[in-house]
Amino acid sequence: MHETPHDIRIRPGGIADAPAVLDMLDSAVVWMNERGNTEQWGTTPWSERPGRVERVERYTSEMTPYIAELDGTPAGVLVLDSGPSSQMPIEPAGEPEQYVRLLVSHRRFAGLGIGAALLVHAAEEARRTGVDLLRVDCWAGGGGELVRFYERNGFTPTDRFLHGTWPGQVLARRVGVRAARSGTA
Repeated sequence: MHETPHDIRIRPGGIADAPAVLDMLDSAVVWMNERGNTEQWGTTPWSERPGRVERVERYTSEMTPYIAELDGTPAGVLVLDSGPSSQMPIEPAGEPEQYVRLLVSHRRFAGLGIGAALLVHAAEEARRTGVDLLRVDCWAGGGGELVRFYERNGFTPTDRFLHGTWPGQVLARRVGVRAARSGTA
């Protein structure tokens, strides 16, 4: 368990969290659509799109999910894996990495730092496992707002890509394992 500001509690997740994760994703689609963003995830609720329920079940059972809670209520999710999805046109890192496969918070908790707290947790998990590289890919459309969020949280843009018509950006962050091992943290 990890305690963060705003009484955000981060705990390991599992398959039992899949319904809450789907609810978070559905809330994100509504929020994006209300802001005029229909290109990132479309207009259909995540839970109603073919294959998406199964994807969330894989994320919560085959990868490493973490749930951020506020007062015992699931408020955000981070899913880590050892690399990007094979369906994405992203080159392997060429070294061990932790890869953020999913990061989303329920929009009713927007502005409370849940995403940032989960990214801090991701960096701590990478360091704990001796992995120096943390990477993520995200939607690069909409004026780059999401890319800037990751930059504010210590990531540096690396490669741009196009997945169909979806513009994407890979970002990377060194978490300091090498410096800590050499005593130059």
